[in-house]
Amino acid sequence: MIEIERKFLVRSKSFKAEAFNKTRIIQGFLNTDKERTVRVRLKGDKGFITVKGKSNNSGLSRFEWEKEISKTDAESLLKLCEKGIIEKIRYEIKVEQHIFEVDEFSGDNEGLIIAEVELNSEDETFIKPDWLGEEVTGQIKYYNSQLSKLPFNTWK
Repeated sequence: MIEIERKFLVRSKSFKAEAFNKTRIIQGFLNTDKERTVRVRLKGDKGFITVKGKSNNSGLSRFEWEKEISKTDAESLLKLCEKGIIEKIRYEIKVEQHIFEVDEFSGDNEGLIIAEVELNSEDETFIKPDWLGEEVTGQIKYYNSQLSKLPFNTWK
């Protein structure tokens, strides 16, 4: 399956008033090779394992495969992950026909807030809410796999 998404920084916390769902996420990476990443995630009380391929040249599209696993299996696999566990609260906000996922990071990435919107095609248009800031699609430093290695609080 191909995932097409755009990423943005978030300029205010006003998105919280629009959220219809809020979930705590803990995730780690079994592999952060640039050709493929393997992620383990606890999302609420569910576990997931995800494999993502390398992004295309625009940074908009990449292969993604995800499978739900038990919470117990996810907790066990998190213990095997590379250093740098990601913790965040994900807010879901509906804007017209799109759902924005806004991640408010904690721990070593405290202060970073990123919004993502999944699209059906790379040229699909969408409404940009007022709280949406600079686009960072394709900027590797904002990928969770990179934030696990070089957290936001180490940036200058």
